[in-house]
Amino acid sequence: MGAAPVVALRGIQVSRAGRTVLEIAELAVDAGQVLAVIGPNGAGKSTLLRVMGLLEAPTAGSVTFKGEPVSLAGGLAVRRRMATVFQEPLLTDATVRDNVALGLRFRAVDSPCAAPRVEVWLERLGIAHLASRQARTLSGGEAQRTALARALVLEPELLLLDEPFSALDQPTREALLDDFGRILRQERTTTVLVTHDRAEAMALGDRVGVLMDGRLAQVDEAAQVFRAPASEDVARFVGVETILDGQVVEWTRDLTLVDVGGQVVEVAQRAEPGERVRLCVRPEDVTVFPGGPKPGGSRDFNRLGGRVQRLVPSGAHARVIIDCGFPLVALVTQRSVEELGFAPGTLVTAHFKATAPHLLRHAKP
Repeated sequence: MGAAPVVALRGIQVSRAGRTVLEIAELAVDAGQVLAVIGPNGAGKSTLLRVMGLLEAPTAGSVTFKGEPVSLAGGLAVRRRMATVFQEPLLTDATVRDNVALGLRFRAVDSPCAAPRVEVWLERLGIAHLASRQARTLSGGEAQRTALARALVLEPELLLLDEPFSALDQPTREALLDDFGRILRQERTTTVLVTHDRAEAMALGDRVGVLMDGRLAQVDEAAQVFRAPASEDVARFVGVETILDGQVVEWTRDLTLVDVGGQVVEVAQRAEPGERVRLCVRPEDVTVFPGGPKPGGSRDFNRLGGRVQRLVPSGAHARVIIDCGFPLVALVTQRSVEELGFAPGTLVTAHFKATAPHLLRHAKP
């Protein structure tokens, strides 16, 4: 029999003012795993983390830690085996070194033992040169690195992260995500991250849970959630922008042919002829070429001619909305847009592999 999960929830319900804000039938996090829970604002992500961290008692249900039932009332000893990092670093008016050592002092770790541990984590989080700086003088990224070091120096059995990167600017956030992701992979610290940012979930999560209206709409390996969302709501939240009605025409050669707006699309997913489906395509899976499809040669079902309807800037990229008989969204670099001369009305060919689309079943006619 395998080891018990580090933390597990069963039959959890949290109600406030007569309204259920969280309802989790079952959720477990195994040792060494990083679970990223994503969802829109107000979905119940922070409530979930507070229940896991024994900071809020559920209205119903049970929490276990390494197989043992735990509760808010008697949970102090277990909470000391956890560490939490919030969106705001919550640093004291002291030096960076003193802030990193704070939790160890609370746990009565003597200075000779604490000092080398603090130095290790100052170095690993890239803030050793700031050790003697006052916390109030730090930038947002430096302050959050300090908060993470303060948590990791405790060697927690469970690390809880409540949107710790959301207040940072993009370059600072990306650098910290890269460093922190490397640390999590090296240490295999059991971690639960809640965030509204799917890029953070993709960067850090081994598994991803999608929380919507207080319920988990899907929990799976990270790649599976983003490539094969369980519902249209999940698909839209994880970045699928093309969702189309279709009808299965044929299943042949391990491929499904789907009629979408009069065009036949090839999909590497089994479905039955006549079945109504919803076809989902991520914008980054669509390649756009100038000009229409070349005549002659073998037919490529997923090479579709169309015209650019509009271009929507998106940082270093642009979302290209193409009329192929149905609207198809592609993500293209701004440089490519300029070099290829894409503009509203431009004739283009859109292409995606048969492995790119995902079919949602039992769609309404």
